[in-house]
Order: sequence, then C-alpha cells, then structure tokens
Amino acid sequence: MLSFLPELPADEPLRVLCLGAHCDDVEIGAGGLLLELMGRERPLEVHWSVFTSDGVRREEAQASAEWFLTRPGNRSDPAASIEIHDLPASFLPSHWGDLKEGFFDLRSRFDPHLVLTHRRDDRHQDHGLVAELTWNTFRDHTILEYEIAKFEGDLGQPNVFMSLTEEIVSLKISAIRKYFASQADKTWFDESAFRALMRLRGIECNSPSGYAEAFHASKLCL
Repeated sequence: MLSFLPELPADEPLRVLCLGAHCDDVEIGAGGLLLELMGRERPLEVHWSVFTSDGVRREEAQASAEWFLTRPGNRSDPAASIEIHDLPASFLPSHWGDLKEGFFDLRSRFDPHLVLTHRRDDRHQDHGLVAELTWNTFRDHTILEYEIAKFEGDLGQPNVFMSLTEEIVSLKISAIRKYFASQADKTWFDESAFRALMRLRGIECNSPSGYAEAFHASKLCL
C-alpha cells in the first residue's frame, strides 16, 4: 500500500476516482501511477470520468480507459466504470452549472479513497475548473493533483512522487500514442515530451529507474 493511502482490509478494494477535463488528461498526468496500482494484488475499484469529448475523441477516450483498466498485465483486475461526457472542450467555464451537477451526481454514486485530478494552479481554464470542483465536492478525501506540460508553462514544484519502472514508462507512452492518434499533429504530443517530464521528476525524487510521475497534495486524509 502506498504511504499516502489508508490502511484497508486485504480483501477491501481501493476505490480510485480518475477525473479529466479532456480525453487524454488522465493518461498523460497519472497513467503511470494507475499502471503501478493495477500491477499490484490489491483489489481496485476505479471510476474514470472525462468531461469533454466529441466524435473521434470520445471513441479514443473510451478505448484508452478500457485498455488501462482491462489490459492482460493487470494483477488487480479492477472493477471499473467509465463515463465520457460530451461538454465542449475549452468552454467548460461556460457550462459551470452542468459540470457542478455532474460532480454532485458522481459524489452520490462513488466514494473514493483516492482522487486523481488536475492542479488547481493549472492555467488551462478547463483543467482549473475541474480541479476547483474536485475540491468543492470531495472535501474529506485524499486528492492528488497531476500535472500536464503545455504552452502556458505552469509546471510547479510537486511534493508527491511515484517512481516508475522503464516498463511502465514505455507502456504509458505507447498507449497514449496509440489511442490518441488524433492528437499526433500537436507539437506537444510526442514520446520525447512525455518521457522528458517523467525523467525530470525521476531526477527530483532520485528514482532508481530515473523516471517518476509527480503530483501536488495540499491535504492528505488518511
């Protein structure tokens, strides 16, 4: 069990809530941590929720989440549910009421031990709003805010690190590139960019493999 998670009976699933404003956010920000958790024998119950999508992006998000949750290498065989919503990307603040209702509905159906979400200091308007509503809704939960490199240059100083093996790093990157092919023409969407951030965080936590994912945790409820 990771030190920031509650002690649970051996047969009780660890409930993990994955929240992403956009279709590839969870995978980019926390894909390595999720693969690590699923590679352990601890039972998992995962709810995966993405708030914006359309057409091809929706299909990509569904296929990617299904791969992460059901791939043959998972030892935990997690019970899982996936929800891909269709709010418009880049316009989430204009749909604050719909998003708020969605969060309240989710809270009534799923009580997580761990929430993975965006950083509150993320300068992308969609990311920041999802983070804000995460904290409004899950007030007494352990929340880890993941990071995504982008044009705004808003990366900070994380305080939680998850060391990743080379195998998990490669699995994460190959899955992102495979399932989100519609993003291949973006300047930030390439293996070197994904690997570089994990390499930097690996240096900062002295990871044995040289790679890590990093998160911001302002409050841990154990």
